[in-house]
Amino acid sequence: MKQQVFLADESATLALAGKMAKACHTSTTIYLHGDLGAGKTCFSRGFIHGLGFEGRVKSPTYTLVEPYEVGPWRIFHFDLYRLSDPEELEFMGIRDYFEQDCINLIEWPDKGQGLLAPADLIIELAYVDNARSATLTAVSDTGQALITNTLK
Repeated sequence: MKQQVFLADESATLALAGKMAKACHTSTTIYLHGDLGAGKTCFSRGFIHGLGFEGRVKSPTYTLVEPYEVGPWRIFHFDLYRLSDPEELEFMGIRDYFEQDCINLIEWPDKGQGLLAPADLIIELAYVDNARSATLTAVSDTGQALITNTLK
């Protein structure tokens, strides 16, 4: 399943992400693609807050991953933009991040190719004039349910 959503501004990106988070009821991996500034971190912030996290959501550009805990969930926000070698993920114990109580938001997933768990949902954020669009592509039943429950 593939759906395209128009995002007029940052508030629309945060709202989509928050609504999707509220529809997320199982361990999920989301890949976020898009140019620099396209809204990947904004989406992640909205998603994490949508799950109920009330603190500051930091960009993991320099740390590679920022962890959050909300209720039963361990949430990991990855930004692999600065990753020089996918093998670095092995040293940080990447497999431990994909357990049944984990939700993963991964910016620049191509940089970790071969070492990341497969995506349930792929989100491509793109510029459309002064706004953005999000193309949502489900690649599992979990991703399909997220799209369906978010856009209904």
